[in-house]
Amino acid sequence: MQALLDWLDGLLANNSIFTLQTLSFYGDGLTTTVQLVFLSLIIGLVMAVPLAIGRSSRHGFIKWPIFLYTYVFRGTPLLIQLYLIYYGVVFVEGIQDTWLWAIIKEPFMPALFAFTLNTAAYTTEIFRGAIKATPQGEIEAARAYGMSPALALRRIVLPSAFRRALPAYGNEVIFMLHASAIASVVTLMDLTGAARFVYARFYAPFDAFLFVAAIYLCLTFTILYFFRFLEKRLLAHLRPMT
Repeated sequence: MQALLDWLDGLLANNSIFTLQTLSFYGDGLTTTVQLVFLSLIIGLVMAVPLAIGRSSRHGFIKWPIFLYTYVFRGTPLLIQLYLIYYGVVFVEGIQDTWLWAIIKEPFMPALFAFTLNTAAYTTEIFRGAIKATPQGEIEAARAYGMSPALALRRIVLPSAFRRALPAYGNEVIFMLHASAIASVVTLMDLTGAARFVYARFYAPFDAFLFVAAIYLCLTFTILYFFRFLEKRLLAHLRPMT
C-alpha cells in the first residue's frame, strides 16, 4: 500500500505542485470549510425561525431587541465580527480558568460563533419578510377552520413563508460559503488557509488559489442545483399547467 502511495505521489509531483501531501491539506481544508459552513447554517436557521417570529410581533419589547441584533450584525463586516469574537474572548475575565477555554481556544469555535450569529441575522430578516408576505386570505382561511394563532403559524404561515424565502435563503447559503474564506485570517486551516500554505511552500500562487477557486465553484454549483431542485419540488403548484 505504501508503495502505491509513493508511486502516486511521484506521479503527481512530476506533473505539478499537487502532491499527495498538498492534496491532503486541501482535503482537510475542504472538510473544515464544509463543517464550518454547514454547522453555522444549521444553527443559524434554528435560531432564525423563532427570531423571525419575534421580529414580526406587534410587541415592541419583543421585536426591537431582535431588530437591534439583526441591524448590528447585518450592518458590520463579518471580518470585524470574527476579529472581535476571536480576539475578544481572551479578555473575558476568568475564562481561561474554566472548562470553556479548552473549547474556545481553538479557532474553529470562535469562527463558528461569528458565522452563526451573522447568518442568523440575515436569515431572520429573510424569514421575517416571507412571514409578512403571507397572503391574508391564507390566514383568514386558517381562522375559518378554527385554528388557533399558534396552530395557523405552524401549519400555514411558516410552511408558506419557507417556500417564499427559499430563493433568498439559497443566496444566503452561497454567501456564507464564499464568506468562509475569511476564516483563515484567524489561523483556521480551511480551503483558503490550505491554499496559503501551499503558496508559501511552493511559491506558486496561481496554481494554489486557482485550484481552491475551482473547488469553491464546484461547491457553489452543487448548492445552486440543490436549491433549484427544492424550488421545483416545493413551488410546483405555481408553475403554469401545460
